Amino acid sequence: MPSARSLPLVAALVAAFACVPAHATEGGLGKPITGLQGQSYAGVVPPTPGFNLAIGYAYYSGQIGGQRETPIGRSTAIGVDAQFSLLSFTGLYVWPTGEGRWNYASAVAVPFAKVDVGADLRIGRIGLSTDDSDSGLFDMTIVPVIASRHFSQTKHMSLALYISAPTGSYDPDKLANVSLNNWSFSPTVAYTQLGQAGTLEFTTLAAMDFYTENTATDYQNGAVFRVDALLIKRTRSGWGFGAAGGWIEQLEDDTGPTADRLNGFKGQSLAIGPIATYKTGKVEFSARWLYEFDVENRLEGNPVLITGTITF
Repeated sequence: MPSARSLPLVAALVAAFACVPAHATEGGLGKPITGLQGQSYAGVVPPTPGFNLAIGYAYYSGQIGGQRETPIGRSTAIGVDAQFSLLSFTGLYVWPTGEGRWNYASAVAVPFAKVDVGADLRIGRIGLSTDDSDSGLFDMTIVPVIASRHFSQTKHMSLALYISAPTGSYDPDKLANVSLNNWSFSPTVAYTQLGQAGTLEFTTLAAMDFYTENTATDYQNGAVFRVDALLIKRTRSGWGFGAAGGWIEQLEDDTGPTADRLNGFKGQSLAIGPIATYKTGKVEFSARWLYEFDVENRLEGNPVLITGTITF
């Protein structure tokens, strides 16, 4: 049975990356993308100190069809169609606290994004079809502390606070923006349990996302609750296969002039799909594809996440 020392740092590294999305709730997609936050060994920070690097790529293509209005910037849009790609570099440092019941780490994610949006824009009684794109530095994520509790060699839990800062550019008159123009704070708890001599992993993660107001548009996103889970069976060859899923539920209405007119624009979504992993030496790769369903007031599509982590 593997000990906490031998478990990889994929979760702590990639979680900081995966919490970086395409648009705010204001644009029809909350900070998390459905099903991308649950990562392997999310409950574990191993006792071995040192620096680790994760490189992640996410792609999302979604739409809000029909005649449903979506708040974007200072206006609303109908028939939103968006494509989003993100490349993120996440550095994580494990504190030299030694072996024991608790271990700690800190992380920073620096993401770069490209956003393409097409929509039928509504400004007062005027409507027109338009498209827009933007690219550049996205909003950085900072994780001051990840605290991991080891109940046994097979049961682990972690507590963390993810903070996203508006470091990217933002223009309220544009249809596409790489920044959300607000801060978000996400207290997170994760649990990992291992079985079958460590070859079977179940991990689940729950979090709340709290947003500050977008002062450029007077739009306040409501609090969002989310749960992610995955089940992976690993083989001696280094390959692992399983399933991943996620549930996002907005608990509060959005507020502001546009949100009030849209009855709070409260959203929800579910997603499920396959996941594959491969580990060789100090390098681990992971890929997943998810199918979104039961989507309300959010973009609906099929998210893809590919990651690679290196331990130094």
